[in-house]
Amino acid sequence: GEVPEPNAMTVATVGSDLRPSTRIVLIKDFDERGIVWYTNYQSRKGQELAGNPFAALQFHWVELERVVRIEGAVEKVSDEESDTYFHSRPLDSRIGAWASPQSQVISGRSVLVTNAARYGAQFLLQPPRPPHWGGYRLRPERWEFWQGRKSRLHDRLRYLQQNDGSWLRERLAP
Repeated sequence: GEVPEPNAMTVATVGSDLRPSTRIVLIKDFDERGIVWYTNYQSRKGQELAGNPFAALQFHWVELERVVRIEGAVEKVSDEESDTYFHSRPLDSRIGAWASPQSQVISGRSVLVTNAARYGAQFLLQPPRPPHWGGYRLRPERWEFWQGRKSRLHDRLRYLQQNDGSWLRERLAP
């Protein structure tokens, strides 16, 4: 079947209290350096990554009976990469990056609407990238691929990056 949001992934981080948290974000880029997504650096995930720059990503494509898990170190992308992506976004999304104090408690939806109107007027509909908004890149150190099969005899393959940069491939029991 067709996967409705193939670029949606769960990002897991761990806070200073050693408690894990997850959220869904959209992958925006990937290359040999890693997997990129964008967010508010002041959000819970941003704060957790600042204190513990490691994360796990998971794609779950129910329609394909497939899961891909990736673990590794996380770093911020360059300002140039963040600027380029920010300015490619629809105007409402760019205004929203200013209007939403992500992960903060607000009194109601009207706060967001008022903030959006204020920032839209302030920037004359050409908002710069907020300093608290940008990208993260996870540099994979471990991959796991799971493919569902009949009789629960699923396929699981794990790839572990070695010190020399090569990858060790292992088959895991389901």
